[in-house]
Amino acid sequence: MFIVNSYSLAVVFCFITMMCWGSWGNTQKLASKSWRYELFYWDYVIGMLLFSLVISFTMGSFGQEGRPFLEDLAQVKMSNVLSVIIGGVIFNASNILLSASTSIAGLSVAFPLGVGLSLVLGVIINYIGAPKGDPMVLFIGVALIVVAIICNGIASGKVQKSSDEDKAASRKGIMLAIVAGVLMSLFYRFVAKAMDLNDFAHPADGMLTPYSAIFIFSVGVFLSNFIFNTFVMRHPFVGEPVSYKAYFSGSLKTHLVGVLGGAIWCLGTAFSYIASGKAGAAVSYALGQGAPMIAAIWGVFIWKEFKGGSKSVYGLLSVMFLFFIAGLGCIIVSGGN
Repeated sequence: MFIVNSYSLAVVFCFITMMCWGSWGNTQKLASKSWRYELFYWDYVIGMLLFSLVISFTMGSFGQEGRPFLEDLAQVKMSNVLSVIIGGVIFNASNILLSASTSIAGLSVAFPLGVGLSLVLGVIINYIGAPKGDPMVLFIGVALIVVAIICNGIASGKVQKSSDEDKAASRKGIMLAIVAGVLMSLFYRFVAKAMDLNDFAHPADGMLTPYSAIFIFSVGVFLSNFIFNTFVMRHPFVGEPVSYKAYFSGSLKTHLVGVLGGAIWCLGTAFSYIASGKAGAAVSYALGQGAPMIAAIWGVFIWKEFKGGSKSVYGLLSVMFLFFIAGLGCIIVSGGN
């Protein structure tokens, strides 16, 4: 299987993770013109599961190092399988709750609160579980990125319409964002502890390689979606209930857009797991969670979401990018120490 053998390549993989995690939402934006999020989410999850198989039977099965995908699956301990599945279930719950929070409280409240909380707590949890790198520099980098996320949230709030500002006051949306952030901070550790982060080339018996981990994780997301997303379809946080009949009436093009979104997210997550052996779980997670800044770049330059904004809005965006770049630099340096 393919293994990252240098820290510099691990950082490149983490940047790809950040790009993927910050870009998959574009597919939802494309589909949302005629497709409810609950329906899109099924295609997203299916795309994730399918791509996990693609990368496992390619990068996870070729090469001289490590255990091939199927061989690795055959020897894994059930306790490690359950740990990764739990990680998938937790991620799925947090992702759905964060989306619900965004629809209720608005992007300017949900993302800074939910993602910021998950970034801080997630780095702490993953560093305690697998300490690697300079903690002082790492947490300075995390703090800088949190400031960047907050600046992005304030800028988004300034350009939203009044109806969205009313939603931002919703206590329900804020509580959902907090719960989503806490849950999202937990999922990565459940996966990381089932992998032999010290030696992917010669992993301990019963432990998982990154490729088996991403597949089992995707299975956990897929299975839990029958519970979580079915509930949200019948009891949506916003709008009328939707049925599975509506899902199967969608066009092939619409379904493929959602599948592409899931594949993009899965690629980023797989690369994060692969990089964690050299970069450490905390650094891999932290760099990946810079994704909101990538989403902001899409919003500014491609979707023109801030068009017509005031000088203060563009000032906040400038500060956001400066803090983001400084934070990334600190996180990269922390892992190299």
